[in-house]
Amino acid sequence: MPNQDDAQALERARQDQRQGKAPTTQAGEFIREEMQHIREGKHGARSPQQAIAIGLSKARRAGVDLPPPGKGKASARTRASAKREYQRGQESPGLHEADPKRSRAAIGALKREGRSAASPAALSDQASQAAARRSPAERSAAARKASATKGPAKRSAAAQKAARSRARDN
Repeated sequence: MPNQDDAQALERARQDQRQGKAPTTQAGEFIREEMQHIREGKHGARSPQQAIAIGLSKARRAGVDLPPPGKGKASARTRASAKREYQRGQESPGLHEADPKRSRAAIGALKREGRSAASPAALSDQASQAAARRSPAERSAAARKASATKGPAKRSAAAQKAARSRARDN
């Protein structure tokens, strides 16, 4: 039976979808859940990227409309796996029962990994590296799109936070 954490992540992702947020934002709920699992000690991960990949995989299987990466963006093996998960999620969205033997093996392997992949420093480094791979125009467009779905209260809070960051950095 799928666990309660995943069910809550799915509900939050569906709420994001109703609010018109991007599929990547919806998938972020599953990634957040994976980071929480690592912090709680349920399992570990070799790197933040591995934890993110696990979350994206769960999101695709749950029916989030997140197409697999294109050619040149990921290895053939990763693209094939993502394609399989995406198709499964599109055919029957929602949480699925995992094969117990396979699930046990995967969790056993993850339990042997470290917990530092979900540390604030590791996630900060990952975010900086991801942002550096995008052009200023792409980052700006993403920020504009995000502000459109935030709502007035969150927009105001974000503006105040940005002003504090500018004041601190200048």
